[in-house]
Amino acid sequence: MEKVRKIENYTDADLDYLARLMRAEAIGEGEYGMLLVGNVVVNRVLCNSPDFEKITTLQEVIFQTPGGFAGVKSDLFKLASSPEEKELAKRVLNGEKFWPATRALWFYAPKQNEECLPTWYNQQNVGKFKNHCFYVPEEGQC
Repeated sequence: MEKVRKIENYTDADLDYLARLMRAEAIGEGEYGMLLVGNVVVNRVLCNSPDFEKITTLQEVIFQTPGGFAGVKSDLFKLASSPEEKELAKRVLNGEKFWPATRALWFYAPKQNEECLPTWYNQQNVGKFKNHCFYVPEEGQC
């Protein structure tokens, strides 16, 4: 785990939406998988990437279209977050980073028995955790 920049100003709604998205995207991958999703969301707010240069808030990242997260359409996202899920979200908001999502801006889940693509949205694959592949921008962007 690496501790780096954090999001200082977030609302209770931001925290709830982040926790709900982390659950919707990675509940089957346990707490660590949920933390990885949270890292990607926070990275998109903090990173100086052309893909997200006009994104400045958590809710803009979470509800971005196109390029957003499929999890916002899930029934899992519609349910209120639990105190435990909010604690996980606070960890990434407070700067905790977890490999392979330390600098990742993208992730996706390949089909069963498929390997991670070498690139996704012009970014390099940096690793996989359970069923999610993670992709990082060029050095210096994040």
